[in-house]
Amino acid sequence: MLDFIGVKVQTLTGIFTPNIAGKPLKEKEKSENRPAYLIDTNVISEIRKGKRTNRGVRAFFRQAAADASPLYLSVVTVAELRRGVDLIRHRGDHPQASALEAWVATILAGYAPNILPVDIEISQTWGHLRVPDPTHELDKLIAATALINDLTVVTRNVADFARTGVRLLNPFD
Repeated sequence: MLDFIGVKVQTLTGIFTPNIAGKPLKEKEKSENRPAYLIDTNVISEIRKGKRTNRGVRAFFRQAAADASPLYLSVVTVAELRRGVDLIRHRGDHPQASALEAWVATILAGYAPNILPVDIEISQTWGHLRVPDPTHELDKLIAATALINDLTVVTRNVADFARTGVRLLNPFD
């Protein structure tokens, strides 16, 4: 039994894992008429707080589960989570790094079929998004992934995505 954000679940399903898994997003039927979301690192990291998780984030995941809305992660988020583990380990806090690494492994196992890669189309869109403003390169790579796959980015950092044209949802509001 796992306890994430105050809800006990038997498996890696429930309010924090994807509702639709398997086929790559581009092959999915577009007739599902429900929103699909790309979860940014700051949102997926928030659920690690358990009962201290922001109420808006908790409500977002509960509503997504109730609506059976597909949830996705970008490979960029995987890299950012990995970097977080390695930074903590580099600082010498090995117990915290091990705990975080176990949590990341749980998240990655739950989202594995719904982790979106960067392909040629996403790469080209990312290149376009970086001109004339080359800042926030990783956020723009996430935005490109969302644009190509018709996803809404769920993030606290709406300003970093503002000029990309991607749909945004800030569950912290």
